[in-house]
Amino acid sequence: MKKITKLTIASITMIIILFTTTIAAQDFQKLDEAPQDIAYLRASKVSTPMAKVIYGRPSLKDDKEQLTDQISYGNIWRTGANEATEVKFYKDIYFGETLVQAGTYVLLTIPGETEWEIILNSEVDTWGAFQYNPSTNVAQIKVPVKKAERLSVFSIGFKRINENANMVLAWDKTRVSIPIKFTEEYYYAKL
Repeated sequence: MKKITKLTIASITMIIILFTTTIAAQDFQKLDEAPQDIAYLRASKVSTPMAKVIYGRPSLKDDKEQLTDQISYGNIWRTGANEATEVKFYKDIYFGETLVQAGTYVLLTIPGETEWEIILNSEVDTWGAFQYNPSTNVAQIKVPVKKAERLSVFSIGFKRINENANMVLAWDKTRVSIPIKFTEEYYYAKL
């Protein structure tokens, strides 16, 4: 009888533990209002990546809201939402005139009405720009602002230009093209 009681108690205990673990595993946080996205730069769809960027995608709430309602000119910005935007270069590149080693960097910006300052910083895995430390900047350049059609969700993409590329930041009617120059020639496959 003692064996049956101990076995019953042990069985009930295991069921309770498994049941509570299963219930706890089902508690997810609500979906983020600014989801993460990723963009790759490749020579072709089947080639090894040359660069990738992971970023949060904030959006304008309605047709009346503008870029400057969410970010302010002259202040450091995480270049997206939530975690700081991270860019990975698979090979050494030139960022402006600065040689940047292959690796992962935080992409920060200081937006302006006519030009943006673009910053690569070595402090990765950070939330926003709250921990920004200028002493860990790897490279900085200034690029002009161009105007285009309205885009309500912040987006980053790559545009190839011969053997080099631009990383394009787009939101509202603002477009910013960041030149990336590769240190070695990439051969683009023609499929």
